[in-house]
Amino acid sequence: MIFLGVDMLKNPPFPNLCGIQRTSSSRRLSAMAMAAAAVRASWWRFFAPPRSLQFSNPSLFRSNPVRLNAYGICVAPGALNPGGGVVVDALLKGGGDRNVAEVVKHITDMGRRASSRREILHTDFLTPPVVKEAMLALEKLADIQAVSQGGYPQAERCRLSVGHPDIMTTDPDTVAALSISGNFGFEPCSHGDFLGAILGTGIVREKVGDIILQGEKGAHVLVVPDLVDFLTTTLDKVGNVSVSCIQIPLLALEYEPPRTKSFTTVEASARVDAVASAGFKISRSKLVDMISNGDVWVNWSPVTKNGATLKTGDIVSVSGKGRLKIGEIKTTKKGKFAIELIRYL
Repeated sequence: MIFLGVDMLKNPPFPNLCGIQRTSSSRRLSAMAMAAAAVRASWWRFFAPPRSLQFSNPSLFRSNPVRLNAYGICVAPGALNPGGGVVVDALLKGGGDRNVAEVVKHITDMGRRASSRREILHTDFLTPPVVKEAMLALEKLADIQAVSQGGYPQAERCRLSVGHPDIMTTDPDTVAALSISGNFGFEPCSHGDFLGAILGTGIVREKVGDIILQGEKGAHVLVVPDLVDFLTTTLDKVGNVSVSCIQIPLLALEYEPPRTKSFTTVEASARVDAVASAGFKISRSKLVDMISNGDVWVNWSPVTKNGATLKTGDIVSVSGKGRLKIGEIKTTKKGKFAIELIRYL
């Protein structure tokens, strides 16, 4: 069992996370939360990077006791400014996801703050639905300029930079590229293998953008610039393959349009369990189990109900199986649904 000293509990590391100024009461709560986390896992993994390295932004690591949601936004009490409910209400009335709406609300609040203070603020890497809705919401606000960057034109996960137009004269440098190379000819590694190796160093997912596989050569990875020195000195293995990690210019990224395969399935409904079962060629009962285990996502949000209805444009992801997009949906003469599925290879 791990015991934490009194000094650590009184003065927990990284006291100001997500821009929250804690009161003495909240410091005690944070210390208790970190103590509980230390009992569950190796404490150094959560609290301290390697001693030989110094970092200006400790919140890059899992030491952060404040909860981040799936979109890289702090959702601790008090993290979201009051107001902005109009944004959430408007998105929900349009059938939007509540999690997306809350994140968009936070980003618009951040935009107003950046504009009034004449500064530039940046989000972590966000999923496509959040980027789309946030950009639409920011366009309606006066004296706020927003820039979306993912490192290359087809990037899915992007960071937003917001600020007053007078100071947003150039695109901020918010994305860095890494090349992870090794001999993957005899042991190919998947997207999940590379992501797992990166997260295994203690970094949170929201600091990592797209991962572009390079076949036998390895992969190119987009990250926040603050992580470059850490990863180039720490990451030395992906799976069982020894690797080297170096920074490369964004212009050196090698990417191709995704390969896809389209086909049509006829189903009694457009429920996610029926459509995904047909799209990924797995039994419906197994897919239901995967939904229960949190292994199925629609538009980058975990599915909680088997009967969730899909629509054209939705992206369905299944852990270990890949991703597909819902194309055109037609109703047959017998009242069933002919659904076009676009499977990413």
